[in-house]
Amino acid sequence: MAQNQGTQNQENDHALSLVDDRPVPAETADWLGRVDDIAPVIEKWREEGERQRFSPVPVFEALRDAGFPRMLVSHDLGGSQITLETGSQALQALSRLDPAVAWQMGVQAAIGRLSDYLPEPVARELFRDQDGLVIGSVNPTGLAEAVDGGYRLSGRWGFASGSAHATWLVCAARITDGGTPRLTEQGPEIRMLFVPRHAVRMLDNWRTLGLRGTGSEDYEVEDVFVADAYTVAQRDMFLAPPARPSRGYGISYYDFGLFGSSSTVLGAARGALQEFQRLAVAKKPMAGTTTLAASHTVQERYARAEAQVRSSRLLLADAAWHAERLGEVGGDALSATVRLAAATVAEQCCQAIDSLFTVAGTSSLYASSLLERYFRDAHSAAKHITLSPTNVEMTGQYLLGGGLSMRR
Repeated sequence: MAQNQGTQNQENDHALSLVDDRPVPAETADWLGRVDDIAPVIEKWREEGERQRFSPVPVFEALRDAGFPRMLVSHDLGGSQITLETGSQALQALSRLDPAVAWQMGVQAAIGRLSDYLPEPVARELFRDQDGLVIGSVNPTGLAEAVDGGYRLSGRWGFASGSAHATWLVCAARITDGGTPRLTEQGPEIRMLFVPRHAVRMLDNWRTLGLRGTGSEDYEVEDVFVADAYTVAQRDMFLAPPARPSRGYGISYYDFGLFGSSSTVLGAARGALQEFQRLAVAKKPMAGTTTLAASHTVQERYARAEAQVRSSRLLLADAAWHAERLGEVGGDALSATVRLAAATVAEQCCQAIDSLFTVAGTSSLYASSLLERYFRDAHSAAKHITLSPTNVEMTGQYLLGGGLSMRR
């Protein structure tokens, strides 16, 4: 009897999981190893980032030195040009440590896609010749008046994740001529305009439920000249960037950018599974005689959460596989596949975290609990438009014979 009890205790000392023995490519193993290398730094400064509402300098320096800000930028433009699947797995691993850190790297990866659309000299200036973050907003809440050689830009934008360590920010704006909106066949002309950090006024308004450590403040620009070479037309971003020797990925901006946000939520859910397991084998509920892990209800909830997270991993990996191979020819079918995957991953992972958060009891209420952090950060990340349930609705419209719209 004592021997059986010892065997049980030994099992409980290990993180148990279902069989997951797929071969890991060398590139992926390398980047997961980089996450392990900087994990002590991220864990050490995690609470400070939450308190001050942006990542501390040592965290940014560790990420920068390990290559994470440019991991999804082409070699020629200063990046590592890793596969989309490797990038997704690296972001998931970062999110298990701190979703706020993963979110910032995911945003940088998305904005980094614009390096393939910018003229090569400008792309090298922004992404190769300096090591600060290049972040910002692609929501066109500003105006840019066309002038000789470029535009006069003014406006206010939100969600500048990583702004504390940024040297350039992108600002999406509607183009005007003499104050009149410039129209195209698709509607108002919209461009992404890059401005240096010193030309931007940051607004200290990032006080939120989750992702507190991302420094995702609003920012303003007032009548700043932006040369045409420092802009990208939004209409081009729906297509893969033109082929050139320096191009990193033949995938459109909008098919690529969803992976950072969904990988962050998925990583948080994987972290929540691990954290709950540690709690369940040790905690006895008040007035209870057995641990949470012995509860039939908890066992069922945990297994269902495991299934939701595991299926999300497979779904996202499948979308990445198709995006890598069909980026230039997939068209609306690929876009619908990616959008449906990203939104479904967010939905399933948030449901899994909710279930674990509930059955953990009062333990999950405290800020000292990583379950509390995963709960807040995952639900905050899921508010992003790339993970919105409208992506499911629009995919349904497409599958039933309608066009693929961004939103109604």
